[in-house]
Amino acid sequence: QVQLIESGGGLVQAGDSLRLSCAASGGTFSTYTMGWFRQAPGKEREFVASISRSGGDTYYADSVKGRFTISRDNVKNSVALQMVNLKPEDTAVYSCARARLGIISAASATAYDYWGQGTQVTVSS
Repeated sequence: QVQLIESGGGLVQAGDSLRLSCAASGGTFSTYTMGWFRQAPGKEREFVASISRSGGDTYYADSVKGRFTISRDNVKNSVALQMVNLKPEDTAVYSCARARLGIISAASATAYDYWGQGTQVTVSS
């Protein structure tokens, strides 16, 4: 059974940094592209970033490009999202997700079949 557990969220001020982590269990982690999504209150779930199986290909939403960095550790079965220069509009629940087998990069939530519960990130102005 695949499980994804996020950690690292919290309350920070604008301009601060946070590092989110997602620990994966079940399945062969290195076989799958991983992604991060976020959902703010009253808004649709939004793609944030994805990383290919080897970590060689990364893809970011325009809203976070240059501020967020996705990475993975295929030995520790984990994926991270380093966020710097956070803005109030980054406030959301952040979830990691595992893409369907064969997906290299994808911004659509339909490309992902396993999701974590999410971790809250709140950025105050």
